[in-house]
Amino acid sequence: MRENKSVNSNDITGRQGIGLPSHANDVDPEETREWLESLDAVVANGGAERASHIVGNLLTHARERDLDVPSVENTDYVNTIAAKDEPEYPGDLEIEKSIRRAVRWNAAMQVHRAQRPEIGVGGHLSSYASISTVYEVGFNHFFRGREHRGGGDQVFFQGHASPGIYSRAFLMGRLSEQDLDGFRQEKSNPRGIPSYPHPRAMPEFWQFPTVSMGIGPVNAIEQASINRYLHSRGLKDTSEQHVWAFLGDGEMDEVESRGALHIAANEQLDNLTFVVNCNLQRLDGPVRGNGKIIQELEAQFRGAGWNVVKVVWGEGWDKLFAADTDGALVDLMNTTPDGDFQTFRAESGGFIRDNFFGRDPRTKALVEDMSDADIWWGLKRGGHDPKKIYAAFKHATTVKNGKPTVILVHTIKGYVLGKKFAGRNATHQMKKFTIDDLKQLRDTLHIPFTDQQLEADLYDQPYYMPAEDSPEMQYMRERRAELGGVVPDNRHKKATFTVPGEKTWAVAKRGSGKQEVATTMALVRLLKDLMRDKETGKYWVPIIPDEARTFGLDAMFPTAKIYNPKGQNYLSVDRDLLLAYKESAQGQIKHMGINEISSTAAFTAAGTSYSTHEVPLVPFYIFYSMFGFQRTGDFFYAAGDQMAKGFVIGATAGKTTLAGEGLQHMDGHSPLLAYTNPAAIIYDPAYGYEIGHIVRDGLQRMYGDNEERLQEVFYYLTVYNEPIHQPVEPENVDVEGIIKGMYKVDEVQEGDGPVAQLMASGVAVPWTREARDLLYKDWGVRSAVWSVTSWSEMRNDALAADKHNFLHPEEEPKTPWMVEKLKDAEGPFVATTDFDYLVPDMIRPWIPNDYAVLGAEGWGFSDTRAAGRRYLHIDRESLVVRALKSLADQGKIDRSVVKQAIDKYDLLNVNAGSSGMAGGDA
Repeated sequence: MRENKSVNSNDITGRQGIGLPSHANDVDPEETREWLESLDAVVANGGAERASHIVGNLLTHARERDLDVPSVENTDYVNTIAAKDEPEYPGDLEIEKSIRRAVRWNAAMQVHRAQRPEIGVGGHLSSYASISTVYEVGFNHFFRGREHRGGGDQVFFQGHASPGIYSRAFLMGRLSEQDLDGFRQEKSNPRGIPSYPHPRAMPEFWQFPTVSMGIGPVNAIEQASINRYLHSRGLKDTSEQHVWAFLGDGEMDEVESRGALHIAANEQLDNLTFVVNCNLQRLDGPVRGNGKIIQELEAQFRGAGWNVVKVVWGEGWDKLFAADTDGALVDLMNTTPDGDFQTFRAESGGFIRDNFFGRDPRTKALVEDMSDADIWWGLKRGGHDPKKIYAAFKHATTVKNGKPTVILVHTIKGYVLGKKFAGRNATHQMKKFTIDDLKQLRDTLHIPFTDQQLEADLYDQPYYMPAEDSPEMQYMRERRAELGGVVPDNRHKKATFTVPGEKTWAVAKRGSGKQEVATTMALVRLLKDLMRDKETGKYWVPIIPDEARTFGLDAMFPTAKIYNPKGQNYLSVDRDLLLAYKESAQGQIKHMGINEISSTAAFTAAGTSYSTHEVPLVPFYIFYSMFGFQRTGDFFYAAGDQMAKGFVIGATAGKTTLAGEGLQHMDGHSPLLAYTNPAAIIYDPAYGYEIGHIVRDGLQRMYGDNEERLQEVFYYLTVYNEPIHQPVEPENVDVEGIIKGMYKVDEVQEGDGPVAQLMASGVAVPWTREARDLLYKDWGVRSAVWSVTSWSEMRNDALAADKHNFLHPEEEPKTPWMVEKLKDAEGPFVATTDFDYLVPDMIRPWIPNDYAVLGAEGWGFSDTRAAGRRYLHIDRESLVVRALKSLADQGKIDRSVVKQAIDKYDLLNVNAGSSGMAGGDA
């Protein structure tokens, strides 16, 4: 072996690449010249094509030897794994074919029966038809169930292929005919099942919601990451568990589908496999009619650092490739666009002979001894050949080189459904068959039904169930038993989490003393103590998209450390500081970089660990509130569907509180966006002690034994960066009120005179208490102040009572909690927040008196807090004037007082505002 004397092993960690610039030191120029001369000789004697072939094989071999070589974006449009390198197929191909036929038939009938005239609920036939063989290889040989000794795999099924998954569950005895007939009728049918994978709708069956395109790929990456995280931190051995994500080639056009590939490569997630169903069609037509989507995806995945395995052609092509000594067939494969390949499968064997092979006399000669039927049925796409698929899956699960794998599977949309379906542009929308279609499908799949049975009722077609003791049924059960049980399967034991005792919550109750502390910092202090708990501290997962210092979480870097599977292999620039940046393979903090989408996916994976792994991780995802639900709302909706638990923290919240940042950063509406998510429990606390009770209640609700309230929820808290005096928790504080949404922080002053009720939430509570003093001192108006911790919880309670009273008039009417709480409150109500009008307006119908709302509506802007609040007229003086206006409207005071107050406070002068404190990071 030659020694490279120019490389110092103390200076360079890892592999030494060969992609060096031309001016780099060459330790053996003579050897280099010999290699170059050899290549010149090949070009001279064998031609450029031969030389390209050799160089390509050298590069492939170099990658197999784990050398860093210059990237070659594309290989030929052929299978990555050559026929001679395929492993022996371990299963019974004939029995598996029979099983596949039964699953195909029942999947098609499930959708077809759902189109009967009185139902007509839609569905999709062709997606599963294209990927059936791929799934069956997985079910029979790879997908591990929860009972496997190494733990179960996590499988993200392609959403539109759900009928096939239901069909297989039917054959396995998990679903009945009545269940299949309830397809897409979740409310009207007592046995109804959802259209797509929705864990919320079918909680013991589906694990992952996937049909909102682009979410599955990112969530699968973070699922694989959390699996490694659990293993690295010693919380669970996940070394044998694998994550599979089945995706469509059209879905890969979603930016999210390809946007997180680098994360999987950087974290060396070789426990992850993407399988892209390349049937060349999206919903309306070709994915790349003029191009080649498999080649495009190959280049991007390889460039991102993934292993790429292409499964393009079936076994029938092997003999043609072997006879293709001059490369004419491969060249034809490389140059034929996807639009043509789609058309070929919508035509006939003779059409393929003339319009594909006939383009070159050499390729036409390759099939001269084949009949048109041989070409049509014998020359399959790779995704319809179980041997080719098995080889790819085997490669993906056994090659552990620190890289995730993508398998690009060439299929036909609508395969075996008949010529009206296969490859047609409209096939995605085709949902039912004619009698002739059904007969043809029956014959193709060898299903033992007579013409009479099929002709009896067009929409009441029979499902097919092989005999209980048939080889097919026995084989299915044996294979699943060997692999650890059924898939998908979301049944799980309850993951126990003991809520910490009183000592842990003390930090939230004692206030800030002489300091001024923002609610963000109050929450972070509480989190630190929760993470110190000896029993449960290890389960907290702080998730941060690159704003830890803004939120005060950098104090955790030296102790909790930042999770990085590679550890920290560099000398940190701040290593001598108390709060040094520290990465570790055992780190507890998931620091995601500037990436809210992957952060939300990490929250989802961690927040469902109680079900996927029976480990009760508690994610604590903190972010600029403007970049949460507004930027990643669909991912939060999927988190709710997947029944994620945990805490979502909208920090630096409010339209005016994040002083100076401007339009894109100023959040005046995140509670409204969060309210559209049924899983979100939303709070806008004002003080640290409120936060303590809310977080404690959240843990008890999500992980405790009390099942009276829905447990599969997540809490959204808005907190602020404005420093305020944090009061000590009042004696006998109204904890029920804090949790249910409102409690009184200041009583009405004693004495005579008009009375008003002031309501506020979050950062507005301190200046509302100041407004109370102004009303009394300047105008003789007495008032109470209510800290509203959750407008939405009170609204939900009131709506539930109203709905009950609407539907059950014969029963004693229910009174909303808020109505009962406010029944003795005197005077008009005025509310203010640092959010849009619509936030406090949520409770308007149940306020027992006149109700006026101040709101921070419109676009955000850069300015001081005081000026912003005065401009929006949500500050203390505006609150005073609005209360006076309400009293005047009720005849409690003279109307002239309102104008006097406007003049006194110079209310129309933006620069006269003074509500709020300066300071706080932005």
